[in-house]
Amino acid sequence: MLAYSDPGEAYRRSEVDARIRSARPEQLVIMCCEQVALGIGSAIAAELRGDRTARSKGLTRALSALTALEMGVDRNQPLADVLTNMYANAKRAILDNVVHFERATLDQVRSDFDELSQVFASLKDSA
Repeated sequence: MLAYSDPGEAYRRSEVDARIRSARPEQLVIMCCEQVALGIGSAIAAELRGDRTARSKGLTRALSALTALEMGVDRNQPLADVLTNMYANAKRAILDNVVHFERATLDQVRSDFDELSQVFASLKDSA
């Protein structure tokens, strides 16, 4: 593991790494959705504090999770196009917020990924 100057970040990353190693595909989707929502939440909190560096880190975290979701879409599944569109629109909205911050837009994206996480959790529970 790389050395981190922030011990909290090091613990968070090691926890995420451990969860990834033991996760099933639907659990990975849930984790990525959670990371999108957490990244956006961090960016919003940072914006309220006027901390542009932390805002950028939060948006980057959300974008990284979105990229993982995009790469993991099974193109042979019926919802592939819907998910691909959702992820692309979310990515566009987050990138737009790098330059011009609009909390309402980010709140909507975060809500969408909270909902998607719940949908995948219910699928996992019914399987």
